[in-house]
Amino acid sequence: MPEPKAPERKRVRRVALTGGIATGKSHVRVQFESLGVPTIDSDVLAREAVAPGSTGLAAVVERFGPGVLDRDGTLDRQKLGAVVFADFEARKALEAIIHPHVRRATEEWFATLDPVRYAFAIADIPLLYEVGRERDFDAVIVAACEPGTELRRLMDRDGLSEEDARKRIAAQLPLEEKVAQADYVIRTDGTMEETRKQVGDVYRALTAGRRA
Repeated sequence: MPEPKAPERKRVRRVALTGGIATGKSHVRVQFESLGVPTIDSDVLAREAVAPGSTGLAAVVERFGPGVLDRDGTLDRQKLGAVVFADFEARKALEAIIHPHVRRATEEWFATLDPVRYAFAIADIPLLYEVGRERDFDAVIVAACEPGTELRRLMDRDGLSEEDARKRIAAQLPLEEKVAQADYVIRTDGTMEETRKQVGDVYRALTAGRRA
């Protein structure tokens, strides 16, 4: 007789949070944290991947040259951003360096969470759909706003010209396509209270195990 299968280990429900650049993902993530949901930020993991002394930083310098470094040897993200947002192949090369670290660290983090304590946990992944990672998650939340709001926020936040801001937005999958694929959408055009209410609605649905 065949050996009986071992029971599957229960795990925390894995939820991805994504959206467009400057559409309010970080604010939404913080709101979920305030409700006691564990979260992890891929931007932080990406910075760790190219920290001083890392193999990731060495690979970046080998691919893009020492001109992307500050005087102290750390990565100048603004200089590198100017290169990769103007060149598709350069952007893909950078993603190939950073994303394996981010993915591995995210997997390790989810594995540490207690499914008895937490109904779900959230990974904030800006390029979720662009790199095909949506299949790694049980549900996807998209933070979205109007195109004009996104453009204005990005220019204000990063001190970019309109042309540079439009290039960065164009480098990502169109926001409406992300919205169409999402399980939940949180609009961030309105007041902070309106966003908070939507977060609360999604939190209750995910806690109950419901889909949108």
